[in-house]
Amino acid sequence: MPSQTPPAKLDGFEDFAFDHDGLTHQVFKAGKGPAIVVIPEIPGIHSGVVEFAQRLIDDGYTVYLPSLFGRPGKEETIGEIARSFPRACVAREFAVLADRTSPVAHWLRALAARAHQECGGPGVGAVGMCFTGNFALAMAVDPAVLAPVLSQPSLPLPLGARRRRGIALDAADADIVKQRTADGLCLLGLRFTNDKACPPERFERLRETFGSAFESIEIDSSKGNAHGIKPRAHSVLTVDLVDEPGHPTRAALDRVKEFLGAQLKTP
Repeated sequence: MPSQTPPAKLDGFEDFAFDHDGLTHQVFKAGKGPAIVVIPEIPGIHSGVVEFAQRLIDDGYTVYLPSLFGRPGKEETIGEIARSFPRACVAREFAVLADRTSPVAHWLRALAARAHQECGGPGVGAVGMCFTGNFALAMAVDPAVLAPVLSQPSLPLPLGARRRRGIALDAADADIVKQRTADGLCLLGLRFTNDKACPPERFERLRETFGSAFESIEIDSSKGNAHGIKPRAHSVLTVDLVDEPGHPTRAALDRVKEFLGAQLKTP
């Protein structure tokens, strides 16, 4: 049942409860045009995520924002992160090993299929961020998903060499995505070079697995970098975005929009 009072930051979004295979989450939807599923980062649908979604709506897309954790509309604060992160980590639907697809991927694929049915067009985009970055990759198993974007994918948590190279995708799903890339599917990944949560080994593994079909944007966040990006920078499209021409995060945002348009707006 839709909520009666959506958070102020989500004014203009309708919301509904989406159930698949016994799993139910609230989804916020707004816009017109081809569908893009934007999967929020920890701590949830904060203002930066909504602002990113609004950019896509303004570009002529229908955005679906699933609320998988946290409290929709709350700001990204230390308190909200401390509240949502432990709960997400222990939830069985998000359980991720180095090479195991998270159970929530099946729910997200079903949401993408519904979005495609409702919005039409050639297919659906999927943008995952941080905790959900590799969920966009897992969604690419579904043929409706044509434009997966992995922004600072941080699962599995990079504890040990194997997990640092982990892409949260089991062998069977990886084979399906590899076949799709052989047939023309492209993948886009974003990270800051000094990001400990999304280590370089992870992008190396993605390049090894998917070859030239995986396009990576790695933004210099080393000490003393030319743009003054802090070494702890993590969220390329939201919190650490500097929306100024010539800034590398703005260039990354522009490339994301170009990538989505090429896949979803080309007949």
